[in-house]
Amino acid sequence: MFLAVLLTAMSAVGCSTQKNTANARWWHAFNTRYNVYYNGAQAYIDGSLEKENGNQDNFTEMLPLYTVGNKKSKDLGHGNFERAIEKCEKAIQLHSIKKRPVWDKSRKKTAKDREWLSRREYNPFLWKAWLLMGRAQFHEGDFENAASTFAYMSRLYKTQPAIYGRAQAWLAKCFVEQDWLYDAEDVIRNIQRDSIHWRAKKEWDYTFADYYIHSGDYGKAIPYLKKVISHEMRRKQKAREWYLLGQIYKEMNMKAEAYKAFKHVVHLNPPYSLEFNARISMTEVMKAGSRNQIIRRLKRMAASDNNAEYLDQVYYAIGNTYLADRDTTNAILAYEKGNSKSTRSGIEKGVLLLKLGDLYWQIERYADAKRCYGEAIGLLDKERKDYEQLDMRSKVLDELVPHTEAVHLQDSLQSLATMSEKDRNNAIDKVIKALKDKEKAEAADAPNNDFGNDMSDNNFAKNTIPNDTKPKMQNGDGGAWYFYNPIAVSQGKAAFQRQWGKRANEDNWQRSNRTVVELSSAATPQQEEAAQPADSIPEKTAISNNEKTDSVASDPHTREYYLAQIPFTEEQIKASNKIIADGLYNSGVIFKDKLGNLPLSEKALRRLTDQYADYEHMDNAYYHLFLLYSLKGDHATAATYIDKLKADYPESKWTAILTDPYFEENAKFGVQIEDSLYASTYDAFRNDRLKEVAENVRISETRFPLGANRDKFIFIGGLGKLNDGNANGCLKDMQTVVSKYPESSVSPIAGMIINGVKAGRRLHGGNFNIDNILAQRSYVLNDSDTQAAKQFSAERNADFVYLMAYPADSVNENKLLYEWAKYNFTNYLVRSFDIDIIDEGALHRMQIGGFRNYDEVLQYARELNKHSKIANLLGGKGRTLIISTENLALLGISHSYDDYDKFYAKHFAPLKVSSLRLLDQPTEIVVKDFDETETQSPNDSKTDAEGGVYVVPTSPKQKSFDLEDEYYDLEGF
Repeated sequence: MFLAVLLTAMSAVGCSTQKNTANARWWHAFNTRYNVYYNGAQAYIDGSLEKENGNQDNFTEMLPLYTVGNKKSKDLGHGNFERAIEKCEKAIQLHSIKKRPVWDKSRKKTAKDREWLSRREYNPFLWKAWLLMGRAQFHEGDFENAASTFAYMSRLYKTQPAIYGRAQAWLAKCFVEQDWLYDAEDVIRNIQRDSIHWRAKKEWDYTFADYYIHSGDYGKAIPYLKKVISHEMRRKQKAREWYLLGQIYKEMNMKAEAYKAFKHVVHLNPPYSLEFNARISMTEVMKAGSRNQIIRRLKRMAASDNNAEYLDQVYYAIGNTYLADRDTTNAILAYEKGNSKSTRSGIEKGVLLLKLGDLYWQIERYADAKRCYGEAIGLLDKERKDYEQLDMRSKVLDELVPHTEAVHLQDSLQSLATMSEKDRNNAIDKVIKALKDKEKAEAADAPNNDFGNDMSDNNFAKNTIPNDTKPKMQNGDGGAWYFYNPIAVSQGKAAFQRQWGKRANEDNWQRSNRTVVELSSAATPQQEEAAQPADSIPEKTAISNNEKTDSVASDPHTREYYLAQIPFTEEQIKASNKIIADGLYNSGVIFKDKLGNLPLSEKALRRLTDQYADYEHMDNAYYHLFLLYSLKGDHATAATYIDKLKADYPESKWTAILTDPYFEENAKFGVQIEDSLYASTYDAFRNDRLKEVAENVRISETRFPLGANRDKFIFIGGLGKLNDGNANGCLKDMQTVVSKYPESSVSPIAGMIINGVKAGRRLHGGNFNIDNILAQRSYVLNDSDTQAAKQFSAERNADFVYLMAYPADSVNENKLLYEWAKYNFTNYLVRSFDIDIIDEGALHRMQIGGFRNYDEVLQYARELNKHSKIANLLGGKGRTLIISTENLALLGISHSYDDYDKFYAKHFAPLKVSSLRLLDQPTEIVVKDFDETETQSPNDSKTDAEGGVYVVPTSPKQKSFDLEDEYYDLEGF
């Protein structure tokens, strides 16, 4: 027993990673493989299965080759992948052999010997731990760290082509998944130049397929994707790859090949959603002229109970089939049926609504297009290529449709007013019948809706009244999340706009400068009443109206309800005409400026000028008609509107602009001239040429009253007055900015200045310098306001960080983060550093922690300064600091960056630091328990006279671990 323990202890001591013997290499390879690596591999497989089974593909777009490319699937398997990474890091830390073996100088070196001696890692199994760690990081979605791992692995195994080729393939994939195609192309070009080892070709088939798909070169992607399919061992993944191949063929209009590819998907018996979408896609690539056959097949699919939740996709495919034959009418009917029968509120329905909205847009049915776009925008991913166009159209229609619908409604009401009583009643009766039919259909569907079952008949009737202005958050989508319910979203949007008005979809929307000034002081009752939305009902009136809910005039099932809205009297007709005139003007301007639809713009504006001569803003209409005919090239007609402005509205601002001798020059070069003038004004302000600032502001007011920089001219003019001692003039200009330009980027600052004055602070002159961000600080005192702010600490044996501070948007943060992380990983293997990006508004800082004292962080900073790539990315646009975590908490709060520079120069710069390489030492020593190890085999190495080791072949009794061994290469994962 004693002898066994002694032998075990001797074996453990003899197998230190500081000794490179055959025995040590075997022992560490054995422990890497069957101890740490095995557990990591099992965790990796579990994570891969979790991601595979939980993956949700978006079949409306081209599938990603790797499921990690799906947003919804990115976080799946995270815990298992983290465990795999942890195990691999442990294997590398415990079993890496970097010490070179001692060579017997009496033996001549061969090329193979030289390669062996030039290696940087001698554990023959450890490369698999590196590869597994990088793959786990990749499938976890941490592409930057995965790229760092494979980049380091490439350098570590540079002399071993098979391992090097695998590492480079995965490195290129990391770049591809981040859309860094230029970096990926660089890796591909280098590996093709050096040739690909045959053992790495499988990985490169995947890489080439992924690269060419992301770059859109589908012709080159096809042969590699076919090879990937032949390599694939997982049935579900193979089915996905066949579907992806079909999508590529379809994109290239190779319909016969696409049909075969989709058919392969069905034969693989994949999950039903994948099989269903493959069958739908087969109908889209069937031979031309088989429309009736396709539609019959799709209708059979719609009739199947298995497809009840996929009806939106079935009718979408039917609509596409009609549309391919240019049958727009039936295509719209099919899309509308798919919309009404849809039981889901997902991406598929969003794509259907987008297509339907596009059709309505093309045939100029803008109200229907608005309805479709309004629902689609909440269901589709913002990263879609067509999302920007959808967002633009939706915003324009939100602005346009209320005006066109108001015109349509008032025209209809006035038409009803001119009818005979019999015809008018018949028309109203048709509307009432349609309402009742709709309610019956909804009541028939109510038993299938949990919400409908809980509603009383009385409540149901109330919720169907069309003029009810209160938002009712109906859950028409079962238990779906609120934002997946388009009805609830639409109602919420209306309620939001009633309370807040239209706000830009941006961060800090509630700080919009409409209220920056108003909320700073208590509002009077009159102000509160005026602040109510125009379409809101005062509370007392609402209570009064609620008491009359049973009256005949408020019931949409009676004629009286509709008759009450028809304008019969002269006063009512006049009010109706005003609504029509406003709608015609606003819709005409939007048609021209935002849709570029000049015929509809001309139709609306000409009807306004011809039928409503008493319109109060007719000068605006003349101006826009002048612009419209100028755009059409009809300059003679355009000139007539200048004459009308001169004759009817000599004091109008449009008359002044159009008769300005600089008008033509401003029309051609006004944007450039105004931009140059503003740049000159800003430069004059910074250099205290205040008279030049005032003169340029005056030029802006007279020549560019509607210029894009007008708000900034007023703001900078106000600051110039402040610096010149005119505080009242400054305050007046700030109020102008707030009232006239509430959406301006300078409006919040102007509002703060006004609020400061209202709070009792005095404006005083001084140089306004917006460049000195790093010198800013906020003074913080204690409750008694007597104790000064906390001071910096000079303690050197504390936790330190190294940081880079720079103005926001001045550097490429993602690139800087990647390069910095790669630098840390490749240069400090035994230390783990954390990198954070801190947003301080106008100032950002990227900082790295994990230093135990000042000496460590200074050594790190000196080495990092030699890394030119990081310095070039920073580009001299910021500064670097060494600071303790205790002092960091004070930075920018009670002390500025400049304050710390002075403190550092006095207390830290003179210190002498240790000459030892502190960062090569781990933060803690890990001692391996003997019961985790295996008994080592007898020593089979020879020692030379100097105590070194000469490498000899491994004993036949021991299993040799070939570097290229595929046994534990996680085939299929």
